Amino acid sequence: MGKNQFIVAKKHADITTGETIKMLRELKGWTQVELSEKSGINSKNISMLENNKVDIGKKRTERLAKAFGIHPAIIMFPEYESDLMQQVA
Repeated sequence: MGKNQFIVAKKHADITTGETIKMLRELKGWTQVELSEKSGINSKNISMLENNKVDIGKKRTERLAKAFGIHPAIIMFPEYESDLMQQVA
């Protein structure tokens, strides 16, 4: 495919991955401890992720996506997938 055959994705929001995780968790009504139990990621790391203190990485993204019941892209690229957030709750 040539470069001109792609459509540039439109950015819908300015939101970090950490903000996305926190928003999804709060939409579910879960505490960090509950998300920790559902994802297998300890609650200290959940806190650090939500506060953008650590990089998320592929494995954590997959674990969180599975816990939330969503596609990992929603967590990794929240600025492009913001319209899908409300469907999660």
